[in-house]
Amino acid sequence: MENKEELARQLEYIDKLTKVTDELKDQLGHLPKCAVVTFGCQMNARDSEKLSGILLKVGFDLDCDENDADLVIYNTCTVRDNANQKVYGHLGTLKARKKKQPNLKIVLCGCMMQEQSVIETISKDYKFVDLVFGTHNIFKFAELLYNMYEAGSQIIDIWESTDDYVEDLPVNRKYTYKSGVNIMYGCNNFCTYCIVPYVRGRERSRDPKEILREIEKLVADGVVEVMLLGQNVNSYGKGLDTPLTFAQLLQEVEKIDGLKRIRFMTSHPKDLSDELIEVMAKSDKICRHIHLPLQSGSDRILKEMNRRYTKEQYIALAEKIKKAIPDIAITTDIIIGFPGETKEDVDETIDVIKRVGYDNAFTFIYSKRTGTPAASREDQVDEAFAKEQFKRVLDAVHESAGLSNSSLTGMVFDALVEEISDNDPTMVTGRLSNNSMVHFKGGSELIGQIVPVKLESARGFYYIGRMIDNNDN
Repeated sequence: MENKEELARQLEYIDKLTKVTDELKDQLGHLPKCAVVTFGCQMNARDSEKLSGILLKVGFDLDCDENDADLVIYNTCTVRDNANQKVYGHLGTLKARKKKQPNLKIVLCGCMMQEQSVIETISKDYKFVDLVFGTHNIFKFAELLYNMYEAGSQIIDIWESTDDYVEDLPVNRKYTYKSGVNIMYGCNNFCTYCIVPYVRGRERSRDPKEILREIEKLVADGVVEVMLLGQNVNSYGKGLDTPLTFAQLLQEVEKIDGLKRIRFMTSHPKDLSDELIEVMAKSDKICRHIHLPLQSGSDRILKEMNRRYTKEQYIALAEKIKKAIPDIAITTDIIIGFPGETKEDVDETIDVIKRVGYDNAFTFIYSKRTGTPAASREDQVDEAFAKEQFKRVLDAVHESAGLSNSSLTGMVFDALVEEISDNDPTMVTGRLSNNSMVHFKGGSELIGQIVPVKLESARGFYYIGRMIDNNDN
């Protein structure tokens, strides 16, 4: 359950912080400017919306570039090492700025901060950073920021774990028409390459009544699509006083009037239930897309990754999903270069790509994460070999996606218009139920609307289309 006492406490700190912001405005001669820079996944993006909500509430101006900000916040990711290196690179630039601008405040938070080695590095080599906190105490942001402005030295507040969460704080949503909603936190799977269970903690499910209440408020505020978020949504409900499966939660969410679309991620293949497939197949609101991480098609590598399914079990699951939901799009994650991986192992992965027929795949070269079992292995794969195999897999993904996408050309689908196209201001970008993107002529008045679009041509992972009316063909 949400900690109501802590919620009240943090609301008090928001009031205190508002007075600090007023003082900063007088000192600076303008509203204090803040840039929140997000690295990583949808859960990090949702966390940044929470940070931004509090900052707006207390009077910060968020409409600025990090180079012009009086307060810079990096919400970090640590799934891959290059994410860490990006943060250190940004900090190097800020160090020079802070020498010229002593009043500049720098905050680090998120998954990267849960690594002990990172905290040691920050404490030793980045003393100019003002505030550091992690994933478990993000709800204390107002309190921590208030203390930062009151203190004259670096504040580091890292929790190893917690059972508490506080969701009912101000949020500044990036989009008015869609929103992420946390349904659980943490992960119990301990894949041998993954740092997430160590930085996000053990699985904790939110009370379903709180989830439904949050979604109802979002819908009342104009949201038509929600994304239910968890490291493994299929595990939702196991720790609740009254157990509820993820499929049952979806059925309750579906009852909310005014909600048009429901998405979720991520699903672990090992415990995706027949019940979930059945609920998806019958639903008019659950989007025709499922993200089903494969990671590898080799049974040997899957076992060493601790994925707890085999190649054939994964393929059978994908086939079962497609049989029950013929218009489903399946996307995946694939890691290339896991310790000990051979060309023959990669051949097995490519075989799965061809047999499943993915609509898209996020393909990564293995990144060694200190503290995980795979990082200590002596059979690390040669970088040149990994890049060579990565290209083979990427080519297979492109071929699979191309075949899947071209099969839909000429058909009409509903698209949720998300934004003006980056490449052509006379066009908008819409998202189909299957998560594919389509670009078509239209203006900003369409943003947030769900409109019918005819897919006229496939361009790799996206479409060019034409909005139609009910009498058009």
